[in-house]
Amino acid sequence: MILELRGITKSYAAGGAPIVALAGVDFTLAEGEFVTVIGSNGAGKTSLLNVIAGGVRPDRGRVYLRGCDVTAWPAHRRAHWIGRVFQDPCQGTAVHLTIAENLALARRKGRRGLRLALGRSRRSSLRDELARLGVGLEGRLGESVARLSGGERQAVTVLMATLSHPSVLLLDEPTAALDPANAERVLALTERLVRDGEIATLMVTHRMDQALSMGDRLLMLHRGRVLLDASAGQKRALGIEGLVSLFHRAGCAEDELLLTSTPAAPACNT
Repeated sequence: MILELRGITKSYAAGGAPIVALAGVDFTLAEGEFVTVIGSNGAGKTSLLNVIAGGVRPDRGRVYLRGCDVTAWPAHRRAHWIGRVFQDPCQGTAVHLTIAENLALARRKGRRGLRLALGRSRRSSLRDELARLGVGLEGRLGESVARLSGGERQAVTVLMATLSHPSVLLLDEPTAALDPANAERVLALTERLVRDGEIATLMVTHRMDQALSMGDRLLMLHRGRVLLDASAGQKRALGIEGLVSLFHRAGCAEDELLLTSTPAAPACNT
């Protein structure tokens, strides 16, 4: 297994009684496997990604990456093996750098030093990588990332997260801040990059249709616990109606309203 979580528990202090974000989560992710994660607000989805990435240390339980216990490793020590894309297109890039400089940094992630050697050969290689996106950015290497639209910027962020060939890719609602057209474009790009790179991927989404149509497995969280771990065949049989029914029985019906809705993209702070 590429990734294994054993008995992960995490609580946060919030004034009075602690809030349990994860309550004994066991989970495995195989090489090249694509798992979608769904759950109501407060179900523990982002906490799960934070524990895997190393930004949050669990109260109990162990995290194993390629068989190595990395529970005590901070995020920067895991960075070479774990890529991450956030829902905000402004969060995954360095706004003061050019597209080429951002890509060069992504290639060196987790290595000592961040010297940006951008000779002719390196620029040609980065141009080829951008051409793979199919969004016409290969001729704009020298432009500031701040000039990109939300969809363009998120496409670059996905490319950056996969350039160093991580063992695990974490996607935290990567299209939530995009308009529908850009959301579909970025999703298609993401699927292609992770399949081509055979990267084990965990994608959090509020969209039930995405959770059911994408990936090899579906993980449903509720109140910090795994309520459902369905294979591709099981989730096809379940369908949207079955998934909605599970949410109703768990007492979290609000996600039925989020089947196709996407909020407006935020403005990046430049």
